[in-house]
Amino acid sequence: MAIHVENISKLYGTQKALDNVSFTINEGEIIGLLGPNGAGKSTLMKIITCFIPPTSGNVNVYNHNIFEHPLEIRKNIGYLPEHNPLYLEMYVREFLEFVAGIYDIENKKQRVEEMIELTGLTKEANKKIGQLSKGYRQRVGIAQALIHDPKILILDEPTTGLDPNQLEEIRQLIKNVGKKKIIMLSTHIMQEVEAVCNRVIIINSGKIVADDKTEKLQYMLKNYNQYIVEFDKEIDTKALKQQVQSIDKIVSNGKNSYTITTPEATDIREDIFKWAVNNNLMVLTIKKNDENNLEQIFHKLTSEA
Repeated sequence: MAIHVENISKLYGTQKALDNVSFTINEGEIIGLLGPNGAGKSTLMKIITCFIPPTSGNVNVYNHNIFEHPLEIRKNIGYLPEHNPLYLEMYVREFLEFVAGIYDIENKKQRVEEMIELTGLTKEANKKIGQLSKGYRQRVGIAQALIHDPKILILDEPTTGLDPNQLEEIRQLIKNVGKKKIIMLSTHIMQEVEAVCNRVIIINSGKIVADDKTEKLQYMLKNYNQYIVEFDKEIDTKALKQQVQSIDKIVSNGKNSYTITTPEATDIREDIFKWAVNNNLMVLTIKKNDENNLEQIFHKLTSEA
């Protein structure tokens, strides 16, 4: 195993950001780390990269302990934090040469040119970083994370704020890099995980609530029905769940629309209409949701009814 996380907990005062988290990551895996805001994703990444220590537990990266060999671990990891820290007044090539110098890389200029080509920065290499679009700045961030040829690449929200074209370009770059390296990336974009990752870890309130191959997590919903129901006004979800007891979970989609999950054999459409009539509500639309995607799983595992 390349990364072994064992019983990690992290406290900020009385607030528990991580609660007894354990998992292993092996060669060749691209991990999608999912969870709501405040779930503990960034804290977990910072612990693995030795930026902050855990309150309890341990992490080993290629048999190096985070407490005993943090420098050795950092040599094996490339890290792009959520807020990409760049020197905006430096030129792209100048910045990458600066980073290569920090790592004391031999043949520094050759390595910089390799990273510029790999990350698609050739046309922008002579510009100041401050002149670049968000997508190209992310490319610079990925280039600096890869420049020392780490075995592991950790990316925290690498595609936040990108337009659709930039999204596709960065996803393809991550997939290409992932052929030779372990990648862990956090994101709120479910399609991104489905397109790029071969394994998903979902974290909620500091705990792992799912950890499996992407296709296996998608199969989880086979034993459930989901209905998208739109009412004429906001409803009391607790009252609905109490009166229609076959409902497993209700998630608000906004604008008086709700995703309602039931066991596979249960058809609740008639019960929903009766409940609406009894409560002076109107059902505007009701349809069965036949899509089987990570967004549904994410809602099911991280949302309260």
